Parts: sequence; C-alpha cells; structure tokens
Amino acid sequence: MTPRLPGLTMLVVTALLAGTATATAGKPPPQSNPHELSESTRLPDRRSLVVGDRAYAMGDESGLYPATGWHIRGEMGGFWTQPIKLLDGLWFGLDGQWLGKDTAAAKYTSGHGYSRIDYNGAVQVRRTDFVPDGLRATLVGLTLTSATAKTVSLDVDAHSELMSSYPWGWTTPSAADANLPDTGSYGNGSLQFREQNTKHDYAAYVGSSLRPTNHALGANHRGPQDPAVICPADGTTPARCDDSLVGKGTGGRLTYDVALKPGREQTIWFAVAGSDAGPSAAQREYQRALSNPDKLLKAKTSQRQQIDQMSAVDLPGDRLLQQSVEWSKQNLADSVQEARNLQVRDVNEGKNYPAPVGTVDTARWFGAGFPDYPWLFATDGEYTSYAAVAAGQFDTVKAHLKALRDISDLLNARSGKVAHEIIPTGDVYFGSNQSAGNTDETVKFPSIVALLWRWTGDDRFRDDFYDFSVRNLQYVYRELDKDKDGWPEGLANVERSGMGAEKLDSTVYLARGLRDLADLAASRHDSKVEQWATARAKDIEARFEAQWWVPQALGYADSIDDPANPANDNTPIFQRHWTGVTPMEAELVRPGQPKSPLASAENAATALTQREKPCYTGEFGLYHTGTGPTSDPAGNPGASCDPVVSQVKSERSIFSLNTSIMAVAEGNYGRLGPNQQQVYTTGNARIQLDPKVWETPGAMPEIAPSPDSAANIGRPFYDRSMTLQAWGTYGIVWPVIHQQLGVDPDLGHGRVSVVPQIPAGQPKVAGSNIRLGRGSIDVSARLTGKELRTDLIVHKVKAAFTVGAVIPAGAKVHQVTLNGRATPYQVVRTARGTEVHVTARDSAALRITLG
Repeated sequence: MTPRLPGLTMLVVTALLAGTATATAGKPPPQSNPHELSESTRLPDRRSLVVGDRAYAMGDESGLYPATGWHIRGEMGGFWTQPIKLLDGLWFGLDGQWLGKDTAAAKYTSGHGYSRIDYNGAVQVRRTDFVPDGLRATLVGLTLTSATAKTVSLDVDAHSELMSSYPWGWTTPSAADANLPDTGSYGNGSLQFREQNTKHDYAAYVGSSLRPTNHALGANHRGPQDPAVICPADGTTPARCDDSLVGKGTGGRLTYDVALKPGREQTIWFAVAGSDAGPSAAQREYQRALSNPDKLLKAKTSQRQQIDQMSAVDLPGDRLLQQSVEWSKQNLADSVQEARNLQVRDVNEGKNYPAPVGTVDTARWFGAGFPDYPWLFATDGEYTSYAAVAAGQFDTVKAHLKALRDISDLLNARSGKVAHEIIPTGDVYFGSNQSAGNTDETVKFPSIVALLWRWTGDDRFRDDFYDFSVRNLQYVYRELDKDKDGWPEGLANVERSGMGAEKLDSTVYLARGLRDLADLAASRHDSKVEQWATARAKDIEARFEAQWWVPQALGYADSIDDPANPANDNTPIFQRHWTGVTPMEAELVRPGQPKSPLASAENAATALTQREKPCYTGEFGLYHTGTGPTSDPAGNPGASCDPVVSQVKSERSIFSLNTSIMAVAEGNYGRLGPNQQQVYTTGNARIQLDPKVWETPGAMPEIAPSPDSAANIGRPFYDRSMTLQAWGTYGIVWPVIHQQLGVDPDLGHGRVSVVPQIPAGQPKVAGSNIRLGRGSIDVSARLTGKELRTDLIVHKVKAAFTVGAVIPAGAKVHQVTLNGRATPYQVVRTARGTEVHVTARDSAALRITLG
C-alpha cells in the first residue's frame, strides 16, 4: 500500500457549537448542534474540504488557498470539476481588509454537506461553502452583519488554473508540458477563464447574482496571496507556497458596493462553475448554480439528513464510536465523484500515450482520497464497499463496480483483469494486461458483487456482473499462477521490496472470492462454475495453514518466494506487514457452515494477540510494518515481537485502512473488548473526531499521527497524506452494523440473520433504519442482569429471519422466549463464540435467560 501521500434557508445549517473539547475513548466533544464540528485553533494550518458529485473545493480553514497536493505539486487544491481544475482560489476583502489575513478567521465548522468560517471584525462575516450535487459548480455564501448602517466595498479575487487531472508532475509528458496559459475576460457581471487548443476547451465562470460596480483583469489577483510564492520542484522549502512551477493561470477581480442595514443579515452568493466542454457549457452550470442557492443548500442538507437517518446507531457505552458512524456515513457521501466521456487508454505509469481504446460515457465512484486521489481505484473501492452497504449506500457501490468493469473490459479486452488506478480523464495509470497490476483487487471483485447481492437480493444486478466475476478468477488461474500451486502471483496491497511473488492477502481474498463466486453460480444453477470454484477454494483452505503459518513469528507469512526459482521451494517470507491480519479479516461463506475467516481459530487467537502488542500497535491503531527484535539491524528500536530477523525495516505509520483491517479481524472472532477491537475503532474515531488529532473536523484521514509519519498539520500542504480517505470507514461502520449489531443479510437466498454481540461492559447496542433490499430493519440488543434481549423490527423486508445473540463466554442458556413464549432454539459455535439462534418470520422480541 503506497501512501496517498445564507438567507433564511441558511439558518437551518448555521447553529454554532458551544465550544470544542478533547474527545476521549467513548466520549465525543460536546456540541450544541450534533451535526456540526468546529475548530478555532491553527486554522491556516488545516485543510478545508467541500464535495459534491460533480465538483469539489479545497483551501485552508481561514479561507485562503495554499498550494496543495503532490500528484501535480501544489495544484491539487482549489476548485475542481472532474476531470479538470478551475481555480487556484477565491478570496474576499471588505473595505480593503482581506478575510483570512487582515481579518482573521475565528472558527471553522464542518457540517453535513457544507462548511462554514466565521470572521470577527467591524462587519461580522459568515462564509458558507457547499457543492450542489449534480452541478459542476461550488457555491460560496457570504453573510454580512453590521451593527450600524453602512455601505461596504466587497472585493472578490479569483485566479484560474484550468488544467486536466492528468498528466502529473513526473509523467512523460508532464503536467508542465501539457498545461497551457489561461486567458481571462469579463462579461455580463462575471469573470470568464478559458484554456483552449485543437484538442480541448476548458472554461470557468466566477461571479454572483449581484452586479459588480467594477472589475479588473490581470496576471495575479490572489487576494492577500499576491505576490505568489512558488513551490519548488522538489524539497521541503518553503513550508507554504501559493502556486506551482507548472501554473499558467490568470486572474481577475470583481468589486461590489453592498449596503447593510443595522443588525440585519445580508447574504451574497458566489459561484465557481466550469466545464471541459467549452464556455457555453460552463455558463449553463454557472447560471444553474446561481438560480436559487438557498434551495440548492436546502436540498443538499436534506439529502445528507436522509443519509444520517440510515443505519443510525445508539451506542451508550461508546458515544465516540456512535459519532464516528455518523460522520463516516457523511465521509462516504463526500467521496462520491462522477465524470463523463472517459477516453480509456493505458498510459503505462505515465510512459505511453496511445489512442483511446474506447469511451465510457459516464462513470460514478467513491473517490479514494482528497486531494490527491479523488479518482477511481479498485482496491480502495472494494474495501469501502463494506462500509457503504452497511450504511445503505447501495447505488454508489453498484456504480463503482460498473465503472470498474466497463473500463477494465475496454482496457483489457475482456480478459477479466481489474484495472487498478483510473483518472477521470479515462487514463489508466496502472492495471492493464501488460502491467503487473494488483492481483488482490481482481480476486476481490466477485466478493463485492456477492456482498451487494446479499444485502439487496437484486438478481438483475447479480446477473449483470456474473460473467465479469467469473472471468476475474479465470484470469488469475490462467495468468497469475504460473507454477500451478494455487497461490496467486503478482502485486497486492503492500508494494514493498523484498517480498516474494506470491502474496498473503491475494491468497486470502482469492479463497474468499472463490467461495463467493461459487455461491453466485449456485444461485444461477451454473454447476460447472460452482464446482470449479468450490474445488479450488477447498484446495486453498486445506493447504493454507501448512504453507503460510510461521510458528516462530506467531503469525502468517506476508509472501512466499518466487515460484520460478525451484531452489526457493515456496519459502515463507515474514516481514510484519499489516496484511498479516487478512487471514482473520476476510470472512468465507461455505455452504452449510457458519461464516468464518480463513485462519484457524487457534492461529487466529495467537496472531491477533501478537498484533495487539506495542511492536505492532500504536496510539491510533495498527502499524504498516511492525517492529522487529532489537538485535535486528533492520528493525527500529522498541519492544520485540518475535525473534525473526527481517531485512525489511519497520514502518510505524498507522493508516486508517490498516487499523480498519484489524478492527474487522478482531470482530470476526468476537474480540470486542477494550484491549481488542475497541483499540482500533477508537483509533480511527479519534483521528476523525478528536480536536487534538483531527486536521479537518469529521474527516477520517489516510494516515494517523505515527512514530514514522508526522501529523499532517505540521507538514507542508504539498507534502501531506489525504485529509479524507474513504477506506477508513470500513473499520467503523462494518464492525458496528455487521459485528456488534450482527446484521448479516443473505437476501439473494431469501434469508437474514441478526445475531448481535454486545461488547463487554457495555449495556446496549442499537441501530435503526438499516437498509436491506427495498426495506429496512431496526435492531436493539441489551444485557440486563442475566437476560439477553434482542429486539428486531422489520420494515418491508421479505425473508426468513434468524434472530439470536452471542452469549458471554462461559455462560449457559437457561430459557429462551420469542415474543413472550418459550421457543425452540439452536446453540451454534462460531468464530465469534457461542450463539443462540431462533427462527422468526418477521419482527421479533427475543429473550435469553442465562443460567
């Protein structure tokens, strides 16, 4: 895994926090508005972010726009509409005083679908930013309030940077080669920017519904960031800059005279809109955005409220995790992106520029991370899908899978291989038949198809993706198992030196993928594929422990040696990477058996206990690569996990994905305690919600502050990891909905299982409006004295239900009642522990009395 390194309507969303406080495990910061988070310290050092599905914008939390990001160094912030950038920034000045510099920002607030900055000055200013979904435009509202009647001069500076999201800074040709000078003009009250040649026509419009009293055009116009400090090509100085060496934008200013009445708010809306289809298209987006901003804001917040109401949880024993579920659902919605007319071609890691092999009219996906990875990835989206289905966000999962399939089939001539990294232009950086690609994402694809099918019962969806799923795994056995030993070759999540050709995580996910493909095949009565997949799954399962378990390491090998070299004889290589947890993380569906991971119960307990130690786990979660023995010259000083010497140095960076994998693995084995799963759910929740830790309030970042990875807030804006990375939600939403609440639908087969497990020491877990197919369920589980209660309310879900609970270790069942009457029950031993199962037709009140 490589680091990626208002008017009256506005009153609905402008409630202020009473203040911020440090969050601790199980306790979020106090708030007066439960759907907002505010920050008042070091605002110029923090990134701000607002996202819609057709546009997004990033600056800092004071309202300025430092040069940001590293894919095109310094150019990944500002205003974007896929697949192009529009502006470096938009700056506001009142009576010659620039907001964010001359008038300091007092507070930044993240809300569900919007952000707000408050400024204290002679005139009170409240800035609200949001991106309407379906529009290629960002809206910024300035609400001005004065104690006395006065007319203020309002200056608005805009500096363009029309450029494509690809090529990048180091490709051939590079972004510097591809970027062209912008032109600026003024007309009908707006600034208009354009970059045009014979191959493309990019355009941006900036303005408001007010008529400016004056305007100016020129090379600069960056508000208080004139003259611009230019980012160097490399190195780390200066720590903050305003533009890049590849920048070729231009600027303009709009000036307004605004009459204010005493004590009355006046809101002025500004729009930044654009298109890669020329000025006329950009102008249409601009006019749509300014037609009724208040209505658009109300629609945005209403849609986000609907998302908040799905999979709403009540965790009285862990309010921090409850709040993290809330914000993780919003993070997922904030990650949705869409592009049109993708010209698909393999650029071979930036070396080739062939003619496109085809066009995808529309692609919609979960953007991996902002600001440097807001495009389509297989690996990222596959992990993110687990959180998204549990949050009820089915449609984006379907769209993400469709985009991957359609682009992969064009790119790879229907070979079955899944493309890895797809820029919204249609350029595929990595993942063609001719490149190594990432094996893990090809073998994971059938599992995500099965996942969504089980949560929706949508046979048409299954049928649409079945052929591609079959071809995924056929490709792996045809092309990525040269020695025919059943262990797939190729790259996987960890892209580090010294690894063997066959990777642990690819093997684990192949075993799961085979079982899931067999299930899909059986439902379609395709006995040939069912038998083929089942036989190979059984083969992997039968030989897995003997090949991959390393007893002296108390864990699983990360890889095995190059099968092309007979002398290596598939020798396990143990390097302590986070992927060693995947045998415990990936659940397998085997006919007639409870779901369970690939790892044996005995080895899973050993490996998970080992990973909980300080040499693998830090304050905020799981290290990328654990620490070796102090005698190991390649290891970092610190507690020794095991005596195994490795030539790979430890990498004590905590990715939100690593921590998610560990949280899910712990939950699969019923390890929900404060020193087990809660360490990892709390770790991810804190980097998202703890004011001492967060960069952007409520956004889960890619990397946590770690011994080997300094906190983003102290790093240059062009050298940071992502401030929002979608995959971290996997370690929050899935553990709560699937493991603690025990929601496990199999609607493809007309079944739903609801078997909660209450974390030790906690009184209750509950969730409402958990979406299943076209209906939903509410679940509540409580332990009172010696009585376990599971209450299920079913809303328009037609299925056979199994209702139950995981009973505490060592407890005995004395009596079971369903809806007040004694009922037959089963005691089932699973990887999670001992479960009581009862058959129910619909809503149910289950009571288990423990002896």
